[in-house]
Amino acid sequence: MEEKNSFLKEKIDLKSPNKNIVPITTSIGSDGILSVGGCSIEELVKKYDSPLYILDEITLRKSCKAYKEALEKHYPGKSLPIYASKANSSIFMSNLISSEGFGLDAVSEGELLTALQGGVPNEKIVFHGNNKSDKEIEFAVINNIKVIVDNDYDLERLEKLSNSFNRDLEIMIRFTPGIECHTHEYIRTGSFDSKFGFGIEYLSTLFARISNTKHLKLKGLHAHIGSQIFELDPHNDLGEIMVDVILEAKKFGHVINKLNVGGGLGIKYTENDDPPSIEDWVKTISNSVVKSCKKHNIDLPLLMCEPGRSIVSTAGITIYKIGAFKKIPGVRTYLSVDGGMSDNPRPITYQSNYSACLVSNPFNKDSKNKYTIAGKHCESGDVLFKEIELADCKTGDLICVFGTGAYNNSMSSNYNRIPRPAALLVCNGEAEIIQKRESPSDLLKYDVLPDRFIKQN
Repeated sequence: MEEKNSFLKEKIDLKSPNKNIVPITTSIGSDGILSVGGCSIEELVKKYDSPLYILDEITLRKSCKAYKEALEKHYPGKSLPIYASKANSSIFMSNLISSEGFGLDAVSEGELLTALQGGVPNEKIVFHGNNKSDKEIEFAVINNIKVIVDNDYDLERLEKLSNSFNRDLEIMIRFTPGIECHTHEYIRTGSFDSKFGFGIEYLSTLFARISNTKHLKLKGLHAHIGSQIFELDPHNDLGEIMVDVILEAKKFGHVINKLNVGGGLGIKYTENDDPPSIEDWVKTISNSVVKSCKKHNIDLPLLMCEPGRSIVSTAGITIYKIGAFKKIPGVRTYLSVDGGMSDNPRPITYQSNYSACLVSNPFNKDSKNKYTIAGKHCESGDVLFKEIELADCKTGDLICVFGTGAYNNSMSSNYNRIPRPAALLVCNGEAEIIQKRESPSDLLKYDVLPDRFIKQN
């Protein structure tokens, strides 16, 4: 019998999980059934139903440790990796990354509150966003959370707030370094034409303006050049550009002692993907900053980076149950599952590709068929896979989609009033709920019928 899905046979990279398609603990038992974290996926679905998000704790912790160890090895100054919580925000994730010595980056009061509830120390949290509300900024300031200034609007309100409190506020600014990366245009954030950050050409004016404020103390710079990046050269360039900006800020009396280089390291979603290792990424940016600081004889700043996808994506899988089949002779066969764009909007939004297999036949033994895997939502574009090769399968069989730890749960919705899936953490044969499954009645909690309609009825 011919076996396929060679990614299931590849040697697992324990040092850099982002170079694997599957979680580190993925295994196939003597019965041919797929397991992760020592747990049978079939048994998990029997107990917790589907669709089902599953996170592997060992892969998560290995990813965190890879960043910590690489920074300690390649950056002689102080460093702080910060988890980009937009990738997967929860009390559990906040708690786990904090236990690994990470900080956290948030972009809303909800993410800030989640981080604090999860135990992330205030001083290790940074607050991003291109349109922060007054309430969000005040929440951050009151809780001693560092605000990254994205635009003049941020600056104006922080100045007023610091004056009203009559106390100094330490700030960082975000700027666009003008580096282009070969990535999807919707997630390219470092070019001159971006909704994020100050243009690099405006920085001298900005530094002069901050110098004239009473309580704002500029101590850090932030730049981010994109997501799912497979190139190292842009990050080598980024370090040099950021050090040059430190020198420019110094002309206006600002002593910059923190550099936040963002994140963006890619992961392996399919066999065609070949991202750099976590260590190579960290080494590149570290060497660039160190070299530039030595060149200009300035002290090494605290080096911060913001990995998100490369921390959590490979650790996550999503399990679906097969329902209806529709064969269009000479065209394609549709295979429908019990989830789709509400639990994974990335295929319809970014045309993103993933890897998948049958839980009961992971190697696709004797596969003869190609299927288009469709979600259950009322949208023609709700398609998770186009023409994926699978062995013969039937209604009730389970499909495992890999690499779904990032931007699946966090971007999920209730489109068509479909409840969000449950999420599990697996480790050493134990499974624990980290997010309860929503019920249809949960979706009605915030609906309100106006009084006059009630009276009419």
